[in-house]
Amino acid sequence: MPDLLQVTGVSKQYVSVKAVDNLSFSVKQGEIFALLGPNGAGKSSLVRMLVGFTYPDSGTIAVNIDGQAYQSIPHQSLGYLPEDRGLYAEKTVQQNLLYFAKLRGVEKNAALAQIESWLTQFDLSDRAHERLKSLSKGNQQKVQLISAVLHKPKVVLLDEPFSGLDPINQEKVVVFLEALKAQGMTVILSAHQMAMVEKLADRMLLMNHGQAVLYGTLAEIKQDVGVGIDITVSFSEATNYAALNLGNYKVACTQLSQSKIKFELSDSSELNLLLADLSKSTTLQGIETKTMDLHQLYLKVIESHQGKVQSQEHAHVS
Repeated sequence: MPDLLQVTGVSKQYVSVKAVDNLSFSVKQGEIFALLGPNGAGKSSLVRMLVGFTYPDSGTIAVNIDGQAYQSIPHQSLGYLPEDRGLYAEKTVQQNLLYFAKLRGVEKNAALAQIESWLTQFDLSDRAHERLKSLSKGNQQKVQLISAVLHKPKVVLLDEPFSGLDPINQEKVVVFLEALKAQGMTVILSAHQMAMVEKLADRMLLMNHGQAVLYGTLAEIKQDVGVGIDITVSFSEATNYAALNLGNYKVACTQLSQSKIKFELSDSSELNLLLADLSKSTTLQGIETKTMDLHQLYLKVIESHQGKVQSQEHAHVS
């Protein structure tokens, strides 16, 4: 897929704070792309530039939609769920959605058909004529999500779409976002729920202190970080790890029982080779593998980057 968005060397400073620092990445047309990072990482400053609310101090933002070039995502092509939500509590669910559809130029009958379809998907069809204020926070969040896509935008930009939702409704949002992708929309989301991001995102950008810390698919990111893998192997007979010839591997072994050993490989690419070597000397009865998930990876990488930034700041002060 071609690039819909190309960010090159973008920086943005507010007084003494460099909110975005020489940032470069791209978003492909039709993918789900995740912006990750702790509070204060620069995600909101980046989003404001992507939608044209502010402009970079340096660097370029290039957007390509239907062969047309833009310096930010054009509003007519954008579905936006901002950090600060904006619905009308005294109006009904349907009135709210019709209002936002009208703002986007959607004809009433077409809007009503879409509203009915999305409300049904979110189990809200029987609440269409209730005032918004009577809905729970989670259901209001779902209405807000629907309002962002009634005009079938090319790009959907969502700030914390899982906020305030219980696990069941988080899964409904996952289905919602997958449906948007299936319709050809490009989805850019910012979220703290790593399990949801891991399930959804084709690629991701991890930011900290305005900088790109990691960027790519989850598999590429794990390879860049050097994420290992844990394997627990059950053997058909008593087996001692000390008797195994594992000198060629960067591996730590733990004897769990007479016939069960845990292997901690620092390089996950060696897994198949290790298993092949083990099977030469004895029969393997069972294999369990466990690798670092996105949540664990996020914590590890951010902690490491924080340490580097603090060291640089200390050296600068000294």
